[in-house]
Amino acid sequence: MPINVQPIDGLDPAINDLRLRTAAVVNEEILPHEDELWAGLRGYEAANDEHARRARLALREEIKAKVAEAGLWAPHLPAEYGGMGLDFLSLAYVHEILAYATGAAALFGIEAPNAGNATILAKYGTEEQKQRWLVPLIDGRLESGFSMTEPHTAGSDPRSLDASAVRDGDHWVLNGHKWFTSNGIDANFFIVMCRGHDETGELGPPGQMVQLIVPTDTKGVDIVRGVGIFGHPTSDHCEVVYTDVRVPIENTLGLVGQGHQAAQDRLGAGRVYHCMNCIGQMWRAFDLMVERSLTREVHGGLLRDKEMIQAFVADSYLDLTAARLMTIAAAEKVAAGDPQARTDISAIKVFVPSAMHRVVDRAIQVWGGAGVTNDLPLSTMYLRARALRIADGPDEVHRILIAKNVFRHYEQGQTWDFGR
Repeated sequence: MPINVQPIDGLDPAINDLRLRTAAVVNEEILPHEDELWAGLRGYEAANDEHARRARLALREEIKAKVAEAGLWAPHLPAEYGGMGLDFLSLAYVHEILAYATGAAALFGIEAPNAGNATILAKYGTEEQKQRWLVPLIDGRLESGFSMTEPHTAGSDPRSLDASAVRDGDHWVLNGHKWFTSNGIDANFFIVMCRGHDETGELGPPGQMVQLIVPTDTKGVDIVRGVGIFGHPTSDHCEVVYTDVRVPIENTLGLVGQGHQAAQDRLGAGRVYHCMNCIGQMWRAFDLMVERSLTREVHGGLLRDKEMIQAFVADSYLDLTAARLMTIAAAEKVAAGDPQARTDISAIKVFVPSAMHRVVDRAIQVWGGAGVTNDLPLSTMYLRARALRIADGPDEVHRILIAKNVFRHYEQGQTWDFGR
């Protein structure tokens, strides 16, 4: 079933055009080939066939070429690096549509964590770093990972990180223990978040956060394992131990003291994009649920005629509509530089993944046994929704932030402006 995208009244015509062009590629080039493209993820027997694997890779490259021909490649990157140079709001709308189809974002050159790393390299990297790391990353010649979370410190508080890098002449000596390092299996380099100790002060105040570019083949980088989640034995999010890893000073990304801001640049925008991704997946789950309700016969009638199924559809419509409007409102505030946007970002980070979980759960119920198989994308969506309630800050932390911001307004003699 194709995604039904129509122009939105009052929206910037350029964004409407972008939405329509993106949806056209998703509908015409990706959805018809979804099973073939991602057979390995679905667990099909053909996934182990070398000929089939090569055919899938060739098809992906063919679709990537069509995406580039349509002028839609790397929407998150500046034009000078081969991207579209989209603004924040335009990119949010693109995420929504790409999330409708399994793996579509990767075929548009915007797959995590490479996309986030590329954005940070473009903003904070030196020209030499951009040529050495960013350009090959964009071209697909390198893979990257992001290494911040630690098993023994609070992941929701980047300032509590223990990993440290001590300057020794023209190198940093990095020591630390990380896990959930993204793309850890295939990455050629990691962007590592740690405390930088440069007693000379040349690179910034000692003890503050810094991000380092660390090639994964450097001596002392030990990729221990892919961390298994939800009963799966492994994943591409890895546990990594850094022991006396010597990193050239020229691999410092920005300055000591800028690491936290760079992480927030990545995570703040990422929370909005994650939520728009949730909307796209909810949209797909909703379509699948309604399609099944209209065609599946049970106990002498169609599912659509059962009152419980009607309630499922209505409740999912409410969840999806509310989540979408909240996320777009937050994105508009971010784009406008509204200081209240921080509260809205926390609000959608709490509400949207939970709403997605409910919508997908109902869709699975309507599909029955088929809903939990790899024949449909629903089971993967279900796990993603649950994981997102922890990733980029757990629900509880964001609820605290919302309450603090509200109390601060009232303590200053203001009430909350919900019409803003």
